[in-house]
Amino acid sequence: MSKPHIAQLNIATLAAPLDSPPLSDFVANLDRINALAEASAGFVWRPQTDDGDATGIDFFGPDKIVNLSVWDSIEALHDYVYRSAHIDIMRRKKEWFHTMREAHMVLWWVPAGHLPSIEEAAQRLEMLRARGPSAEAFTFKRAFPAPGDVATAPTEV
Repeated sequence: MSKPHIAQLNIATLAAPLDSPPLSDFVANLDRINALAEASAGFVWRPQTDDGDATGIDFFGPDKIVNLSVWDSIEALHDYVYRSAHIDIMRRKKEWFHTMREAHMVLWWVPAGHLPSIEEAAQRLEMLRARGPSAEAFTFKRAFPAPGDVATAPTEV
Protein backbone atom coordinates (compact mmCIF):
# COMPACT_ATOMS: atom_id res chain seq x y z
CA MET A 1 0.00 0.00 0.00
CA SER A 2 1.33 3.44 -0.92
CA LYS A 3 1.96 6.13 1.64
CA PRO A 4 -0.91 8.68 1.83
CA HIS A 5 -0.46 12.13 0.36
CA ILE A 6 -1.42 15.48 1.88
CA ALA A 7 -4.02 17.67 0.17
CA GLN A 8 -4.41 21.35 0.90
CA LEU A 9 -6.98 24.00 0.11
CA ASN A 10 -6.43 27.69 0.64
CA ILE A 11 -8.94 30.36 -0.35
CA ALA A 12 -8.57 34.12 -0.22
CA THR A 13 -10.94 37.04 -0.71
CA LEU A 14 -9.69 39.38 -3.42
CA ALA A 15 -9.27 43.03 -2.43
CA ALA A 16 -10.00 44.06 -6.04
CA PRO A 17 -10.89 42.33 -9.32
CA LEU A 18 -8.20 39.96 -10.53
CA ASP A 19 -7.68 41.98 -13.72
CA SER A 20 -7.35 45.33 -11.91
CA PRO A 21 -4.14 47.34 -11.37
CA PRO A 22 -4.02 46.65 -7.59
CA LEU A 23 -3.68 42.91 -8.30
CA SER A 24 -1.40 43.17 -11.35
CA ASP A 25 1.76 42.26 -9.41
CA PHE A 26 0.05 39.23 -7.86
CA VAL A 27 -1.14 38.03 -11.28
CA ALA A 28 2.30 38.71 -12.78
CA ASN A 29 3.82 36.29 -10.24
CA LEU A 30 1.32 33.44 -10.67
CA ASP A 31 3.20 31.54 -13.39
CA ARG A 32 6.49 31.83 -11.50
CA ILE A 33 5.05 30.66 -8.18
CA ASN A 34 3.09 27.82 -9.80
CA ALA A 35 6.24 26.68 -11.62
CA LEU A 36 8.13 26.84 -8.32
CA ALA A 37 5.52 24.58 -6.71
CA GLU A 38 5.64 22.10 -9.58
CA ALA A 39 9.45 21.95 -9.40
CA SER A 40 9.47 21.55 -5.60
CA ALA A 41 10.35 18.25 -3.97
CA GLY A 42 7.19 16.39 -3.03
CA PHE A 43 4.79 18.20 -5.37
CA VAL A 44 2.17 15.84 -6.84
CA TRP A 45 -0.67 17.81 -8.46
CA ARG A 46 -2.69 21.00 -8.68
CA PRO A 47 -5.84 21.70 -10.72
CA GLN A 48 -5.56 24.23 -13.48
CA THR A 49 -7.69 25.73 -16.19
CA ASP A 50 -6.58 26.26 -19.78
CA ASP A 51 -4.79 29.39 -18.50
CA GLY A 52 -2.44 27.20 -16.44
CA ASP A 53 -3.68 28.31 -13.04
CA ALA A 54 -6.77 27.98 -10.88
CA THR A 55 -7.96 31.61 -10.96
CA GLY A 56 -10.96 30.59 -13.09
CA ILE A 57 -12.35 28.38 -10.33
CA ASP A 58 -15.10 30.41 -8.66
CA PHE A 59 -16.67 27.68 -6.52
CA PHE A 60 -16.51 29.91 -3.42
CA GLY A 61 -17.70 33.03 -5.26
CA PRO A 62 -16.32 35.46 -7.83
CA ASP A 63 -14.41 37.42 -5.17
CA LYS A 64 -12.47 34.34 -3.98
CA ILE A 65 -9.28 32.81 -5.33
CA VAL A 66 -8.57 29.11 -4.78
CA ASN A 67 -5.37 27.14 -4.31
CA LEU A 68 -5.75 23.36 -4.15
CA SER A 69 -2.81 20.96 -4.34
CA VAL A 70 -1.52 17.51 -3.37
CA TRP A 71 1.96 16.77 -1.98
CA ASP A 72 3.74 13.57 -1.02
CA SER A 73 4.25 14.75 2.58
CA ILE A 74 3.22 17.51 4.93
CA GLU A 75 6.92 18.40 5.30
CA ALA A 76 7.30 18.93 1.54
CA LEU A 77 4.24 21.20 1.47
CA HIS A 78 5.48 23.10 4.53
CA ASP A 79 8.91 23.61 2.94
CA TYR A 80 7.35 25.00 -0.23
CA VAL A 81 4.98 27.33 1.64
CA TYR A 82 7.43 28.65 4.24
CA ARG A 83 10.97 27.94 2.99
CA SER A 84 10.89 28.89 -0.68
CA ALA A 85 10.34 32.06 -2.70
CA HIS A 86 6.62 31.47 -2.08
CA ILE A 87 7.06 33.13 1.32
CA ASP A 88 7.84 36.45 -0.40
CA ILE A 89 4.39 36.36 -2.01
CA MET A 90 2.75 35.40 1.29
CA ARG A 91 4.34 38.40 2.98
CA ARG A 92 2.47 40.64 0.53
CA LYS A 93 -0.98 39.03 0.91
CA LYS A 94 -2.43 42.07 2.71
CA GLU A 95 -1.83 44.09 -0.48
CA TRP A 96 -4.05 41.78 -2.52
CA PHE A 97 -6.50 40.04 -0.19
CA HIS A 98 -8.93 40.90 2.58
CA THR A 99 -8.36 39.29 5.97
CA MET A 100 -10.71 36.35 6.35
CA ARG A 101 -12.42 35.99 9.72
CA GLU A 102 -12.96 32.23 9.44
CA ALA A 103 -10.67 29.33 8.55
CA HIS A 104 -9.52 29.61 4.95
CA MET A 105 -6.87 26.87 4.77
CA VAL A 106 -7.27 23.16 5.43
CA LEU A 107 -5.11 20.06 5.14
CA TRP A 108 -6.22 16.42 4.92
CA TRP A 109 -4.75 13.05 4.00
CA VAL A 110 -5.70 11.38 0.71
CA PRO A 111 -4.75 7.99 -0.70
CA ALA A 112 -1.78 8.15 -3.09
CA GLY A 113 -3.16 8.71 -6.59
CA HIS A 114 -6.36 10.42 -5.41
CA LEU A 115 -6.93 13.89 -6.85
CA PRO A 116 -9.47 15.76 -4.71
CA SER A 117 -12.27 17.75 -6.28
CA ILE A 118 -13.05 21.30 -5.28
CA GLU A 119 -16.26 19.97 -3.71
CA GLU A 120 -14.28 17.53 -1.54
CA ALA A 121 -11.93 20.35 -0.54
CA ALA A 122 -14.87 22.58 0.38
CA GLN A 123 -16.29 19.80 2.57
CA ARG A 124 -12.97 19.50 4.41
CA LEU A 125 -12.87 23.26 4.98
CA GLU A 126 -16.40 23.15 6.36
CA MET A 127 -15.40 20.28 8.69
CA LEU A 128 -12.51 22.38 10.02
CA ARG A 129 -14.74 25.42 10.47
CA ALA A 130 -17.45 23.42 12.25
CA ARG A 131 -15.36 21.19 14.53
CA GLY A 132 -11.84 22.58 14.62
CA PRO A 133 -8.77 20.48 13.78
CA SER A 134 -9.36 16.74 13.54
CA ALA A 135 -7.82 13.80 11.71
CA GLU A 136 -10.20 14.57 8.80
CA ALA A 137 -9.42 18.29 8.48
CA PHE A 138 -6.53 20.14 10.11
CA THR A 139 -3.92 22.91 9.82
CA PHE A 140 -0.15 23.21 9.95
CA LYS A 141 -0.46 24.41 13.56
CA ARG A 142 -2.37 21.28 14.56
CA ALA A 143 -1.40 18.58 12.09
CA PHE A 144 -2.54 14.98 12.43
CA PRO A 145 -0.46 11.97 11.37
CA ALA A 146 -1.21 10.13 8.16
CA PRO A 147 -3.46 7.11 8.48
CA GLY A 148 -1.35 4.15 9.51
CA ASP A 149 1.49 6.25 10.96
CA VAL A 150 2.81 5.14 14.33
CA ALA A 151 2.35 8.61 15.83
CA THR A 152 -1.10 9.11 17.36
CA ALA A 153 -1.08 12.68 18.63
CA PRO A 154 -1.36 15.83 16.53
CA THR A 155 1.93 17.59 15.88
CA GLU A 156 3.16 20.99 14.83
CA VAL A 157 5.14 21.15 11.60
